[in-house]
Amino acid sequence: MTHDILAWSKSVLVTTPQRWLNLVETVPVEVLQMQPAPNEWSALQCLQHIVDVERQSFPVRLKALLAGQPFPGFNPQANGAKAEPTIALAAEFDTLRKQNLETYDKVTEADLAREALHAEYGMVTMSQFLHHMAAHDLMHTVQAERAMMQPFIRGCVPWVVNYTDHIAKTGM
Repeated sequence: MTHDILAWSKSVLVTTPQRWLNLVETVPVEVLQMQPAPNEWSALQCLQHIVDVERQSFPVRLKALLAGQPFPGFNPQANGAKAEPTIALAAEFDTLRKQNLETYDKVTEADLAREALHAEYGMVTMSQFLHHMAAHDLMHTVQAERAMMQPFIRGCVPWVVNYTDHIAKTGM
């Protein structure tokens, strides 16, 4: 697969904080806090995870790959925040992402083949990591939107057949 991963991934990485700022500024906090099903993250819990990664994982991995140095895995249960997530996380995410993009902007096409040892996955390349970061942003934003969909799906009774792929398994 050939594409411009630097441009593609940056387009996602730049967009994600604004999506979250829009969500927390407009969606009622009660909706953002609703867990779609037991043991599934609410939208705010998804945001908390993204902030934890932005704080503790993304910059460490990016710098390690640029330097060709090994780096540890990231365990959200062990390394994540323990406090109850709030809408203030969106502004923190925006600030952290802007800081991390300063390092990202130093990555060149020649850096895409750089390798470093990941504690769990073995040797990984910068290109693989940039694919991962864009997918990670999108996955957890979609996960959050799916969580927010649940009360609306439950309330749309005759139209529920249109949402079967999005119903939380134990949430209905």
